[in-house]
Amino acid sequence: MTSSPPAALAGRREWTALGVLMLPLLFVSMDVSILFYALPAIGADLEPGSTQQLWILDMYGFVLAGLLITMGALGDRIGRRKVLMGGTVVFAAASLAAALAQSAEALIAARALLGVGGACLMPSTLALVRNLFHDREQRSRAVAVWTTVMATGISVGPVVSGILLEHFRWGAVFLINLPAMALLLALAPVLLPESRSPVKARFDVLSAVLSLAALLPLIHGIKEIAKHGYRPLPALGITVGLVLGLLFVRRQNRLAHPMVDLALLRRRAYGGSVLVNLLAMAATIGFAAFFSQYVQSVLGKSPFEAAMWSLVPSLGVIVAAPAAGALAKRVDRGYVMAGGFVVSAAGFLWLTGTRTGSPLWVTLAGSAVYAGGLVAAMTLANELALGAAPPERAGSAAAVLESGQELGGALGMALLGSLGAVVYGRDMTDAVPGAPDAARETLGGAVAAARDLPSHDGDALLSAAFDAFTHGLNAAAAGAAAAMAVAALISAVVLRRAGEPGPEEGRLPEAPLAAELPGGTPGRVAVEGR
Repeated sequence: MTSSPPAALAGRREWTALGVLMLPLLFVSMDVSILFYALPAIGADLEPGSTQQLWILDMYGFVLAGLLITMGALGDRIGRRKVLMGGTVVFAAASLAAALAQSAEALIAARALLGVGGACLMPSTLALVRNLFHDREQRSRAVAVWTTVMATGISVGPVVSGILLEHFRWGAVFLINLPAMALLLALAPVLLPESRSPVKARFDVLSAVLSLAALLPLIHGIKEIAKHGYRPLPALGITVGLVLGLLFVRRQNRLAHPMVDLALLRRRAYGGSVLVNLLAMAATIGFAAFFSQYVQSVLGKSPFEAAMWSLVPSLGVIVAAPAAGALAKRVDRGYVMAGGFVVSAAGFLWLTGTRTGSPLWVTLAGSAVYAGGLVAAMTLANELALGAAPPERAGSAAAVLESGQELGGALGMALLGSLGAVVYGRDMTDAVPGAPDAARETLGGAVAAARDLPSHDGDALLSAAFDAFTHGLNAAAAGAAAAMAVAALISAVVLRRAGEPGPEEGRLPEAPLAAELPGGTPGRVAVEGR
């Protein structure tokens, strides 16, 4: 058996191109959270109803999640740089439209268009990383940068929003996207090579419609049940989404050139990585709402102070991601990933000891530990999944990975949110049997109800609500720790030696990948399978 020639090493041009790719990634991930502090100003200006306000927040994420697979597959067929450039134009136009919106309906439509642009940009950035860095060690470092920038963007979104709103109208939170998108449009044609699958496969419109029709009601239904409890309509949406998802899978099995390669999902290096990433996002997103409410409502920090303090855990992320990559050179990456998830579980378990009177550093320390361990493991999982995917399918492989993360976030909100809500409601019923219904349902309802009560009764209600909410936070942290323990087990058992060629993980047959370098020079890149 002949050994494969060493992969070509990336040079200064490729690393500069990586920096260019981080521009859209940073701003797309910031847009997930940047509206958190702008909502009061938007509400005063556009006067949206309660339902419209929810759609202003959620529309971006719904459209983004629904179109990721479609846009990833489209990039594989027509060229990832083309899709990236098209997404940049759409994202910039939508940002301008959102900033100038004169009604809630116009802002909701602009947020939907932002989701379309984001769905073009997200899988294209990761797919281009796969095709820029063919050496495994270099690709590991590049994916570590990608993961860190994505996590940082979500964390700094509220902070950037708060700073802008101190000096400008709320539209500034969208206008900040424009200079970065203009810079990307100028540099991408020069620095980024075009790459696409050499197979001239027809784009299957029905598969695209099925994937969108499956993911939208599924994720929307899960989020609605997480917010409001069981209701028939969201439950019906989940059922419809699952049925359409099964139809999508059956169609992929019958197509000669499917939008999603199910054989790739069955490979443990890829399928296992998608699964642990889903669990990681479930724990992260599911616990995030408890953290922000605890810091603001229980500890009494302002929204901007809470956002600033939330940056402290990202320091653990900045250190952990490169450290995990370095350790994976010496130890099997399945074990390193398992160790990262164990560290993350330890951070969540630390947070189960949080009390209403705990100092802020207790919460921040636990959050830094779980965030560092989790991102370290996710960085290796992302790299392992990309390495398992042949370069000609990098777009759809990245899209499925990111769709799994979106689904994991929705599941985390539903499961951990429901767990915390059950504990909160039970404790409030036991502590204050005569409390108003709104106070027994949410902490926000208790705060509102306390304002209408005499001082002594209001303080007693708030004290009980803070205790009950903190107990709910402890339960959510325990649930997140359990999810991290499962992810650690999968990493140690399923992903051990998953990146090495073997009987079931053997190298894919070599095939040319159509690649066009800037300036029109055609190139050919061998498929590297791991």
